[in-house]
Amino acid sequence: MTTPRRKYDAAFREEAVRLVLSTNRSVKQVAEEIGVKESTLGNWLHRHRERQPNAPVPSEDRGPVAWEEHQEALAENARLKAEVEFLGKVSAFFAAKQK
Repeated sequence: MTTPRRKYDAAFREEAVRLVLSTNRSVKQVAEEIGVKESTLGNWLHRHRERQPNAPVPSEDRGPVAWEEHQEALAENARLKAEVEFLGKVSAFFAAKQK
């Protein structure tokens, strides 16, 4: 058994989007507050951003990081893994020597 699909007028959708953009509340919090699904409000927000690309973006909703920043993080992660592996080998070597 499915529930009937609810229709929301444009004014309601715009007010919901305005609540997300103008407050420090997340999409999830606003959706629960106004009684709509989080995905529905997310879709409205996405459409709003497509129509107004220069609209402010809440900090928790910022898009992915720049490619260069991503590559730097991957390189640092690989370096740290190598250090951990090396330190594990060194500690095993000295532990074996003390026996």
